[in-house]
Amino acid sequence: MTDIKALLAVFWSVFLAELGDKTQIATFCFASQKGLSRTEVFLAAASALVVSSLAAVVLGAQFGRVLSPKLIRLASGMAFIGLGIWVLWGLRA
Repeated sequence: MTDIKALLAVFWSVFLAELGDKTQIATFCFASQKGLSRTEVFLAAASALVVSSLAAVVLGAQFGRVLSPKLIRLASGMAFIGLGIWVLWGLRA
């Protein structure tokens, strides 16, 4: 049986993470161009998100077979902190 709480957690985590990110801004820019079908822009952007999510699921499943969830969360957290520091450092220049 499907755990609806887990599915909702995944949905809201991805939804909130995607709000206002550069991918959404790029999609916004494409949709604002004359001559481009809004439906086609939506389908292309949605397809890209599906394919990138598929890659994340496949890689996550592979990593999950050999690494503990705690180690994966720790490494992910460190990566996010590292990216944040890198972005902030770039703002300084």
